[in-house]
Amino acid sequence: MECQTKDFQQEHKKEMRAVQDAMDVLSGKWKIPIISSLCYYNQRRFSDILNDIDGISNRMLSKELKELEINLLVKRTVLDTQPVSVHYQLTDHGLTLRTIIDNLTAWGVTHRRKIVGK
Repeated sequence: MECQTKDFQQEHKKEMRAVQDAMDVLSGKWKIPIISSLCYYNQRRFSDILNDIDGISNRMLSKELKELEINLLVKRTVLDTQPVSVHYQLTDHGLTLRTIIDNLTAWGVTHRRKIVGK
């Protein structure tokens, strides 16, 4: 029985580490809204994302997009146009977050109704 308990504890620690890893990548006030914006559109320009998210500054959006790019969730494409245009989109790996975003959205709607009644 003690062996099963140790196995359970080991497995639980691995799961908790995985949750912590995910939170490290997605933490902060802005990453989930940025990912949400990119989930609902195939490609977005910087200014489009900026307009999608109330309260985020240019500097913060730039910083968060760079971090998401480093973590292989967002792809940045510079187009050779006049003036230069930059598009952002989720990578295939980033697109795996779509289900989580959809579930979080559904939970948020239900929670708002429960708390506010709207």
